[in-house]
Amino acid sequence: MEQRKHWWNGKWGRLARKDVYLRTSGDQWYVEQRAGGSDGVSHFFEYDSEDAALDMVRALLAGPDEWRELSVRPPR
Repeated sequence: MEQRKHWWNGKWGRLARKDVYLRTSGDQWYVEQRAGGSDGVSHFFEYDSEDAALDMVRALLAGPDEWRELSVRPPR
């Protein structure tokens, strides 16, 4: 699975931090919504197209938080 994008709401701490990830594997696209940092709770969404996955990402990023796109590390 390859991670394509990562967004963070810019807040620190287990209670405030939120992350959204866009990943792909073959023809499938995955969106992960995580609350609470690395030990937090995640919700996963699976899509057949990049456009559908990006629609979900846009919906998750809507709201009062100031989301930042973080760099994705290149695969090794």
